[in-house]
Amino acid sequence: MSATLADCFVHPSAIVEEGVRIGAGTRIWDSVHVRHSTRIGDECIIGEKSYIAYGVAIGNRVKINAFVYICTAVSIEDGVMISAGTVFTNDRFPRATTPDLSTLRQSDPDDETLPTLVREGATIGAHATIGCGLEIGRFAMVGMGALVTRSIPDFHLAVGAPACSVGVVCRCGKPILRFDDDGSSITRDVVCAPCGRRYSIRAGRVSES
Repeated sequence: MSATLADCFVHPSAIVEEGVRIGAGTRIWDSVHVRHSTRIGDECIIGEKSYIAYGVAIGNRVKINAFVYICTAVSIEDGVMISAGTVFTNDRFPRATTPDLSTLRQSDPDDETLPTLVREGATIGAHATIGCGLEIGRFAMVGMGALVTRSIPDFHLAVGAPACSVGVVCRCGKPILRFDDDGSSITRDVVCAPCGRRYSIRAGRVSES
């Protein structure tokens, strides 16, 4: 662990393996397990009984609630919220053994291990399941219990199983537009009433204006 206890808080019951880098001001709560070679940024919160596999990259000011499972090949940028019970995956076609059932497969990354990127400011709701080989866009919001099987664009709100885009959310988290379909046909400018931020939507792609 590269940070000193003066820089961060690690609960006595947490397991933090060798080679983990923890940024200043980060708090790791009870019964968390952080595997080797993981990088955790500044001012993060890792909730109780969460598991973070080896080689995971976590940015600054990330909130990870209780009972979250983050597997190898996941990268999380700054300011992300991951709610309780979220599960990440990294293999679309997992098997425990070789085809003849004689040997356990290795758990180390291989050609079937697919990366997932959670972009800055995104929120993932409680008990969501996140597939692999995809990207959750900047300030996107995934509804609770969603099953994410494909990438979610920036600022989109995605719900359901499988998750589909149903609208646009502001940086502040408030919904600002609901789609009648997948949003790909929408071209307009919108303003967030609560905070006044402005957005341009062109064929479903959202940008700040």
